[in-house]
Amino acid sequence: MGKRQLRKGEKVQWRSHGSTTSGTVEERITSDTTEAGRTVRASKDSPQYRVRSAKSGEDAVHKPDALRPKNN
Repeated sequence: MGKRQLRKGEKVQWRSHGSTTSGTVEERITSDTTEAGRTVRASKDSPQYRVRSAKSGEDAVHKPDALRPKNN
């Protein structure tokens, strides 16, 4: 996805443990914090995104390059 900013509520998909998972963007993270049980290193120039899995309901944090728009 490059430098495109994702928005809260946007449907995305990502690879997880050899399969494709889909979910919703919950938050854009722009500073170092603890999210989804891990330390997240992020900045305004290098954000990460907290996403909620549609299948499990669990949160995960990913770099923008790991997320793709969900097709349907």
